[in-house]
Amino acid sequence: MKSEDIFTRYSRQIFIEEVGLDGQRRIMASKVFVIGAGGLGSPVIQYLAAAGVGTLGVADFDEVELHNLNRQVIHNENTVGISKVKSAEAFADKLNHQVKFIGIDIKIDSLNAEEILSQYDIIIDGSDNFTTRYLINDTCVKLGKPLVYGSILGFSGQTAVFNYKGSKNLRDLFPEPPFDENLPDCDSLGVLGALPGIVGSMMAMQVLKIITELPVQANQLTLIDTLNWRFQTIDF
Repeated sequence: MKSEDIFTRYSRQIFIEEVGLDGQRRIMASKVFVIGAGGLGSPVIQYLAAAGVGTLGVADFDEVELHNLNRQVIHNENTVGISKVKSAEAFADKLNHQVKFIGIDIKIDSLNAEEILSQYDIIIDGSDNFTTRYLINDTCVKLGKPLVYGSILGFSGQTAVFNYKGSKNLRDLFPEPPFDENLPDCDSLGVLGALPGIVGSMMAMQVLKIITELPVQANQLTLIDTLNWRFQTIDF
C-alpha cells in the first residue's frame, strides 16, 4: 500500500495530537498477543486490526459454535464448526490485510506460555478460566511484559492493566485463584451480547495507549455494571 493510502486509512488517528505520525508508526511496528478469540477477544482483535497493529498473535483452541454468535462478533454463521483462530484470521484479513496475523490453535499452558509470550510486546488476557489467567499473569511478570486484563459475566465486567512499567500485577489484587474452578461463568449464567463489546473495546483502548505511550491508569481496577450503568475504579 502506498504511503499516501496508509496516511488516508489511519488519518483519523494521526490527526489526534497525542498520537500523530509517530504514534501511528509505533502502532504499525507493535506486536500484540491475544489469548482467546471469544467474547473479549473479538472486539480486541477487531479494533487492533482496524488500528493497524503490525503483528497480531491470537491463541485459541476452540471451534466456533452457534451460541457464540450473540457476542463473538468476528465470527459468523459461515464459520460455525471451524477453528476460532482461522475464523479470526479470515476476519482480520478482510478488515486489514496489512496486519500480520499469527494464529495459534493450541491451549496456552505451562509448557508453552513463556516461549510464545516472549515474542510479543503486549499481552491481552481474554481467557475464561482462572488457571490460564494466573499462568498468563505469572509469565508476564517473569518476562516483564505488560498485561491487559478483562473479564465478564452477566451484566458485569472488569478490566485492568497489570505489570506495566513496574506496576502491580494480578496477584497483588487477588493473591490466589479461587479453589473452586466450577464457579459460575458465562456458560452457566450467560452474558448479554454487548457487554464484551464494551469491556473488550476498553481493553483495546488500553493497548493502543500503551503502544503510543499515552497515560495509562495502572494499579487500578475498573468495574463495569451495565445493568445499573455504573462504572467504578478501585486503586490497589
